[in-house]
Amino acid sequence: MDSYLERLCQELEDAIRDANPNVWAQAPPGKWNATQILEHLFLSYKGTTRGVEKCLELGAPLSTRSTLQQRLGTLLVVNIGYFPSGRKAPERVVPRGMPVEEVRQAILPELHAMASGLDVCERRFGAGAKIMDHVVLGPFTAAQWRKFHWVHGRHHARQIRERIGNA
Repeated sequence: MDSYLERLCQELEDAIRDANPNVWAQAPPGKWNATQILEHLFLSYKGTTRGVEKCLELGAPLSTRSTLQQRLGTLLVVNIGYFPSGRKAPERVVPRGMPVEEVRQAILPELHAMASGLDVCERRFGAGAKIMDHVVLGPFTAAQWRKFHWVHGRHHARQIRERIGNA
């Protein structure tokens, strides 16, 4: 597994380790609780895994051309590592109500499946190939997908820590 995703795995493990079961549903008004944040991350990894699987089934990348706005967003998030707060999540990664134990058990295996698929895409299509589009930021290479998930996951791991008191 790539170093970004290894660090992400460790970050998530550290954030959720030893959390009291009674705190998982706590959240500030109008905000997601720790379970919902973890499910959001799970759904983002699952979505990336599905996209990777489609690329591999078709035998070709699924990316489009990026717009100037997408390139600027990618520069900010992927290159600089800044993930802005307050942006509404795309519908496909909005939590649906998974039970906390189910999402806690599913998230790391899904992260590993995503990492494996990104590795296969990178070997098959080349390191410089934009393999598929992020719904907001446009086309990414496998390396950019790894870095995106690291930046995004780190952002949300901080929120999880705040919600469950493991800061």
